Amino acid sequence: MHLHCDSLSGRSVKSAESIMKNKEHTRQVPDTVVKKFKAGFGYKKISQALNIPRSTVQAIILKWKEYQTTANLPRPGRPSKLSAHTRRRLIRDAAKRPMITLDELQRSTAEVGDSVHRTTISRILHKSGLYGRVARRNPFLKDIHKKCSLKFATSHLGDTPNMWKKVLWSDETKIELFGNNAKCYVWRKSNTAHHPEHTIPTVKHGGGSIMVWACFSSAGTGKMVKIDGKMDGAKYRTILEENLMESAKDLRLGRRFVFQQDNDPKHKAKSTMEWFKNKHIQVLEWPSQSPDLNPIENLWKELKTAVHKCSPSNFTELELFCKEEWEKMSVSRCAKLIETYPKRLTAVIAAKGGATKY
Repeated sequence: MHLHCDSLSGRSVKSAESIMKNKEHTRQVPDTVVKKFKAGFGYKKISQALNIPRSTVQAIILKWKEYQTTANLPRPGRPSKLSAHTRRRLIRDAAKRPMITLDELQRSTAEVGDSVHRTTISRILHKSGLYGRVARRNPFLKDIHKKCSLKFATSHLGDTPNMWKKVLWSDETKIELFGNNAKCYVWRKSNTAHHPEHTIPTVKHGGGSIMVWACFSSAGTGKMVKIDGKMDGAKYRTILEENLMESAKDLRLGRRFVFQQDNDPKHKAKSTMEWFKNKHIQVLEWPSQSPDLNPIENLWKELKTAVHKCSPSNFTELELFCKEEWEKMSVSRCAKLIETYPKRLTAVIAAKGGATKY
């Protein structure tokens, strides 16, 4: 019994070796056929020498003559369910109407007699470079807004890095208790997220949640204040009186720092500008509707993400988490935003005052 098992084992090994040799031999056959053909051998002699059918020799030679190779050629695969015309129409519709849905595209193909699954349509769009992405929400920009942003970026492009380190950036933002607004998907190509047709215009301070004011510089984050009730000029000046100078002192900006604020009427009120003058604070001239120029917008985005991960259950917790996460913002992150500010200006110029990736 033991000998029988050994003999079976031996035959198995020999059989495996034989299979491997046959596979290797099979790969060498086409090359040998072509080599002999080049040497002047006819189909019959090659067939006899290699012990393979004459028809096989002929097929190998014909393939070599047409494709100059003996390797296996790629197979065509399953034919497409959609005609070339319908495929072009799908791509054209998605490019012209980025917010069109897969259901709408599916119905439009069915109307011309081509009924396919949504995944097939999605695959076709992917191959053309179009992918479904969440539409960015950008402030609505008029031509005058774009011109002002472009003018600001152009005039400050040559400013030194030390100049930007002396700026104390500020802004107000709303932070929601129960997450973000509904998302809208668009079909777009890479690096086109901020093209106007791929974004959703928004209006600043659209209601809800709590409002906060904060400031930061290259040296880190300054004070953050929750705004109770409706903001007016008097309330804004109180916030400045209680937080601006203290923030500048904590961040060691010195006496000649520059304060940045947007052009909200409360910020530009005569009494507010008089307050800045009496305090000998230089205010940076700022274009309206230009969040891409304010690096604090990047911190707002990171802050909201961090706060919502904390899952606040009420407004008291929301305010607490906002202040805690704001204080956690690293100095290196703040410094990096200011260090790369010239790139931000360059991007605004390239976009002719329009929205950028910033």
